[in-house]
Amino acid sequence: MIVKEEFLTKLRRYFGLNLYEVKIWTALLSRGVSTAGELSDIANVPRSRSYDILESLEKKGFVVMKLGKPIKYIAVDPKEVVERVKKNVRKEADDSVKRLEDLKKTDVVQELNSLHTQGVELVEPSDLSGSLKGRHNLYNHLELTIRNAEKTVTIMTTSQGLIRKIEGLKPVFEQVKKRGVKIRIAAPLTKETEKAVKDLEGVAEIRHTECKARFTIVDSKELIFMVMDDADVHPTYDIGIWINTPFFAGALEDMFELAWVAMKKKVKA
Repeated sequence: MIVKEEFLTKLRRYFGLNLYEVKIWTALLSRGVSTAGELSDIANVPRSRSYDILESLEKKGFVVMKLGKPIKYIAVDPKEVVERVKKNVRKEADDSVKRLEDLKKTDVVQELNSLHTQGVELVEPSDLSGSLKGRHNLYNHLELTIRNAEKTVTIMTTSQGLIRKIEGLKPVFEQVKKRGVKIRIAAPLTKETEKAVKDLEGVAEIRHTECKARFTIVDSKELIFMVMDDADVHPTYDIGIWINTPFFAGALEDMFELAWVAMKKKVKA
């Protein structure tokens, strides 16, 4: 049996198996029913490992052990395997989330927060800055920064950026709004953004601007700005800079304030 390495690599990635497991599994699929010894020879896997591997595959729902002697194994229909793997992944994810939720109730998080607080106190404000690579990381840090807002959140973004932020950060906007945080967003408003703007009615004030910029200011002290046009960069290569700088963030907020007065609340379609 000849199976391409590329195919085996895909199976390992999709099903979470190791190399020996995918070799034994594909060998069994090609035979339907077989013994551990036969599969070991076909898959070029050491015989001393074949029983352990088949036991592992059996626990994961990929194979069934046939009654009788010699012991043989039956391959489960791949479609059924996919459903079983999905079920297991979902259960593992739920278990992991529950463990993390339970962790919040322990003193472990309090100790971690204490360590972090002590560490930050030793850091110069000018050192609280960093580069954020990839849009996923950018939005994770945006969410964290906005969630900690106490007074204001000021955002200037693109049309598509506005849609993404409302889709991904709406719950956070609603959460800080309830605490009395003032949220203002400036972006080029188009027909595409109409639904997004309506979704945030009563939560944030949104106005139209022709300017092309991407930045977020929180409490006039923390600033996150993106260095590229989101229309010209793949999300994976998007880059942002986070700076904790009241001087610069406050100055940018003042300039935004001047521009905000001239911005229109609505534009004609």
